[in-house]
Amino acid sequence: MEKYEDFVRFANSTLTYDVGWSEDNATGGWRLMRPVFDAEKCSDCALCWLYCPDGAIERHSWAIDYAYCKGCGICATECGKGAITMIREADAEEPKP
Repeated sequence: MEKYEDFVRFANSTLTYDVGWSEDNATGGWRLMRPVFDAEKCSDCALCWLYCPDGAIERHSWAIDYAYCKGCGICATECGKGAITMIREADAEEPKP
């Protein structure tokens, strides 16, 4: 933790913020593509959860938290079963967060 605190002090004037800042800011509002999960194709391998850089996938329920999902598509790329596909955000049935 000490190394992290030194980094925050060094970089605070640029783009680094205090601990917990990402939890306070929903980042999914500017997403262009949205992952859509198909439970019938899922083999429960957890690769989507493991590789999601935003931690936007809930383990075991495989629900995607669209408030934090940036639509990068890594989850869909890593899914070997094709259980996650990417669609345009404009075509999604749910409104943006």
